[in-house]
Amino acid sequence: MKLFAYSKQNELQGAVADTASARTAQQGADIRYIAGGTTLIDLMKLNVETPDKLVDITGLPLDKIETTSDGGLCIGAMVRNSDLASHPYVQSHYPVLSQAILSGASAQLRNKATTGGNLLQKTRCVYYRDTAFACNKREPGSGCAAIDGDHRNLAILGTSEHCIASNPSDMNVALMALEAQIVIEGKDGKRIVPIADFYTLPGDTPHIETVLVPGDLITHVIVQGLAPGARSLYLKLRDRASYEFAVSSAAVIVEMHGDTINDARFAMGGIGTKPWRVAEAEQIIKGKRGGADGQATFKAAAARLLQGARPLKENSFKVELAKRCLVHALTTVSS
Repeated sequence: MKLFAYSKQNELQGAVADTASARTAQQGADIRYIAGGTTLIDLMKLNVETPDKLVDITGLPLDKIETTSDGGLCIGAMVRNSDLASHPYVQSHYPVLSQAILSGASAQLRNKATTGGNLLQKTRCVYYRDTAFACNKREPGSGCAAIDGDHRNLAILGTSEHCIASNPSDMNVALMALEAQIVIEGKDGKRIVPIADFYTLPGDTPHIETVLVPGDLITHVIVQGLAPGARSLYLKLRDRASYEFAVSSAAVIVEMHGDTINDARFAMGGIGTKPWRVAEAEQIIKGKRGGADGQATFKAAAARLLQGARPLKENSFKVELAKRCLVHALTTVSS
């Protein structure tokens, strides 16, 4: 691990000022925020991340979960994953979010990991985490060893010739379906970015993963209230029962009127370079019957969501698996 300087900030503006001079807010930045450190410290040990300075933000007052006037939530960026998943209001009103968080990592990691850190969780692509191999995300212009290598668990949607790394988070898939808004404090003040606009596709700049710029600090996540009686579910398919990343996952939310689906939102994980949502796929099932009677409609929606998939040899199975994952989740939640 490279030697680094360390400072701790207990005021928001001080933390922003301390990092605003960073060369880049993306991969390899010379100044980085640290909270739980469950990803950053691992990558520093591997010399994937090599910051000159860490700014400790654990003293910032961003660890509260508060309800909003519309029945939604304002979640502080320092809220630990375990506290968010076990919060009574989250469990009763947003089970999809609680289920998604509890399906990821381990209890020990959830006790340390933060909401803001999970939003910025790095890919688990083995070539990204091993400096002996080429990786455009780690070192722009070096190539992508995954394309001709071990890519079974990598993305089939949103990829480019420069990167096929998948987004590893479970929480972010649920937040995408919930249409969360990300509150960011930066050197030019506060701004709010919808989660749909927060992540960037790799294109020819896979090292740029979000819209964050130097000095930007996520302070809160805002989730709007759901309609009374809304149902939600997170379904995760993986190679083993615990402590494993999704091969495919689905976060689904439906509003029912009898047997009919009035409204629906869903996003998928494990298959995209970011949490994957397609509004046109949701429109297909609105006004249609749910449960077992909706199977044909759900299959059509799944086919639309997977439209444009670019699988490679080892992960081509994900196309059919993802369709079945979504169909099963929608059938279950609307029954």
